[in-house]
Amino acid sequence: MAQISVNNLTFAYEGSFDNIFEGVSFSVDTDWKLGFIGRNGKGKTTFLNLLLGKYQYTGTISTSTVFDYFPYSITAEQMQMPAAEFMNEVKNQCELWRVICELELLRDSAEILYRPFHTLSPGERTKILLAILFSGENDFLLIDEPTNHLDRQSRENVKEYLASKKSFILVSHDRDLLDACIDHVLVLNRQTIEVQSGNFSGWWENKQRKDQFAMAENEKHIKEIGKLKQASARVAQWADKSERSKIGFDPVKEHDRFLDTRAYIGAKTKKMQSRVKQMEKRIDREIEEKEGLLVDLEQPVDLKIMPLTHHKERLINVREYSVRYRDAQEAVFTDLTFSLSRGERIAIHGDNGCGKSTLLKMILKKAGVASGELPVMEVGVCETASGLVISYINQDTSMLKGSIREFCRERKLDESLFCAILRQLDMERVQFLKNMEDYSEGQKKKVLIAASLLVSAHLYIWDEPLNYIDVFSRMQIEKLLLKFEPTMLFVEHDVRFREKIATKVVEL
Repeated sequence: MAQISVNNLTFAYEGSFDNIFEGVSFSVDTDWKLGFIGRNGKGKTTFLNLLLGKYQYTGTISTSTVFDYFPYSITAEQMQMPAAEFMNEVKNQCELWRVICELELLRDSAEILYRPFHTLSPGERTKILLAILFSGENDFLLIDEPTNHLDRQSRENVKEYLASKKSFILVSHDRDLLDACIDHVLVLNRQTIEVQSGNFSGWWENKQRKDQFAMAENEKHIKEIGKLKQASARVAQWADKSERSKIGFDPVKEHDRFLDTRAYIGAKTKKMQSRVKQMEKRIDREIEEKEGLLVDLEQPVDLKIMPLTHHKERLINVREYSVRYRDAQEAVFTDLTFSLSRGERIAIHGDNGCGKSTLLKMILKKAGVASGELPVMEVGVCETASGLVISYINQDTSMLKGSIREFCRERKLDESLFCAILRQLDMERVQFLKNMEDYSEGQKKKVLIAASLLVSAHLYIWDEPLNYIDVFSRMQIEKLLLKFEPTMLFVEHDVRFREKIATKVVEL
């Protein structure tokens, strides 16, 4: 067992407006199964790259261990090759028999190693790359978001596999995965970094208790400060009044006062002013003592959504519906029947490649939202209510380029409201000055979510909206949807989100 010691780490990207890390110090054991938690844009992937030695930084990272990183970067040329032919290019001295053994633990066969990589499903690709990653010995593994875009079964396989391993840092926003796989957490708070034993739920429970204590202490602190300020104001008022009475007096009203009384009043005023200064110092000292109390408090702002009410009760009707791509031998799905009524939130669920996104695109096309022709053949009924206004989140973020202002102008969104929602989703104002292609994947997803929330719609269709979105923002969005109860049709592999939000699940 070795240690990774980080001391006074400070790092900022060249030309950046702010430091990603500033004076950070902590240490972790390489024997741990470490979950890495934090808001989008806080520097989780950046820290992994610092461990890999990709960037220059100040401070020290001390360790004797060797790191390896998931996901490997696969070139366009390698995408056309079977993994068995290029695995040694992505990991030195990678032995085929070890990879095959790891694939068996992932509940997949060696056969997928001999198929062109681009023909594999996202789950199969992830399993191959994880098998290559864990085929080495004595490496400390840096695993970045392994379950994005994976279906239920692939997630379960990866979860069981990682639960049986150790010596890794796992970056993930999937609460179910973190609870199953980790025994320690490394948390990027708002101002500090903490290391704690236990899984995600244990850490979250402790955090909520600490936050409640901090808020109670802060309320008590604010009352004390208020009383001190009132007392200080009263004494200051008396001192000012006394100061004004030093010069000039009415001999009729103040018959007991003499000219030499001025010195006595001056001395009395000086004492009062000294008392005011002491109180002000005490107030400043109280504030200074408590100023770190709430720096790490997560107080997500409640989001809002403005759904429209359609005049029809049933918004979507699908009956004995089948879809097949024109160049395919088999249908994507067959004999699908379901309906969506006002107020329902239906989760479309199924394995990768079963046609979830295809179904959403067909519904968008029927509603007149999507343009262009899909190369498919249909059988059965798929109809939408007339005049349906739909707000859509695409799972693809590659089209996000240029500035926030250009994005809002193109989509006819109110820029100030749009930025306000992004701030509520905890995006720093400094990010608004960057081009969106420089955002992290989580920040890009927040752009799409904010745009969807700004559109008043009868129906919200969201295709994997939470990929890369941090845990705190997921909880914000859950609270929003449960409060406003918009009509929704969505695809999402986050088990806990689906269980909380969906009123009905349609299996493909």
